[in-house]
Amino acid sequence: MRAAYLTGHGGLEMVAHGDLPVPEPKRGEVRLKMHSAALNRLDLFVRAGWPGLDLAFPHIIGSDGAGTVDAIGEDVSSLAVGDDVAVDPAIYPAQRAPNTDYENQDRIAIMGEHRSGFAAEYVCVPARNCLKIPQGFDMQQAAAAGLVYVTSWHSLITRGQLKAGERVLIVGAGGGVNSASIQIAKLAGAFVYVVGSSDKKCERARELGADVVINRQEHPQWSKEVGRLTDRLGVDVVVDNVGKETLLQSIRSLRIGGRILTVGGTSGYNAELPVNQMFGRQIAIIGSTMGTHKDYVTVMNLVFSGKLKAVVGKVYPLAEARAAQHTLETFDVFGKVVLDIQA
Repeated sequence: MRAAYLTGHGGLEMVAHGDLPVPEPKRGEVRLKMHSAALNRLDLFVRAGWPGLDLAFPHIIGSDGAGTVDAIGEDVSSLAVGDDVAVDPAIYPAQRAPNTDYENQDRIAIMGEHRSGFAAEYVCVPARNCLKIPQGFDMQQAAAAGLVYVTSWHSLITRGQLKAGERVLIVGAGGGVNSASIQIAKLAGAFVYVVGSSDKKCERARELGADVVINRQEHPQWSKEVGRLTDRLGVDVVVDNVGKETLLQSIRSLRIGGRILTVGGTSGYNAELPVNQMFGRQIAIIGSTMGTHKDYVTVMNLVFSGKLKAVVGKVYPLAEARAAQHTLETFDVFGKVVLDIQA
């Protein structure tokens, strides 16, 4: 079968396209004939590697996918050959039922990270991770939504407890999690501010529902602009997944008693933290990782119903996976980068 995979850790030259053996489903698994896979910044981190990440190469890339059930392993009764499904990328230990709010705290394996991902013609996954896709629903949308929407939902709703009427600032407009966060925050009834890096990305943020956009090229000290726009009160919540370069401005943008939500730090993890502002203004920083299976089912059903829509930025054939990663690496996209497996 054709697949896009890593041959080792390093630069773009480590992304290859070639033939690998077709997998066979084990007990409790199904095999999918893949339609689409989607990339995330996680793919770039996996390619770079980090201490403790022990991969067997070749390692198939891609943490999101949608496909059609092609074969069924033993003890699977919930799915049938021919079912179109999206897949929760978080693989839990078989002995643990995925029902608790903090099930994603430990001992999970993420497709495309700890185990091979979805960028292949055939992939085997646990049947309990599969969610049936409504007939006629766009498979690229189904693939693009998964990881970023469950991550955003868990951060904003499960961990952040976002409420209608609150003011939310989202730092960054173009990334998959941020484009999901704009829509989820609006669906929850929040008033949404977005900091974008260009007029084009700011306009796209407006199209997704942002109430106010701030172009950081015009306002490099965007926290001051947030203060001006809120009569110096600040916002209730800041979604900051950038980290080192933006955390200080995010804190300055908050009201007294406000909270910062974070699922990552694309600019670096070792950020300065003004402790005096933390206790003096009673600010909370809430970390969040991925999401629970309950979150996944909830948010994907909102996608399937049309209340949320995954943003597909660019689509590449599987053979151009290296170019797809380059697009992701250079931030030259608004929304998700998708691989068309059947092209």
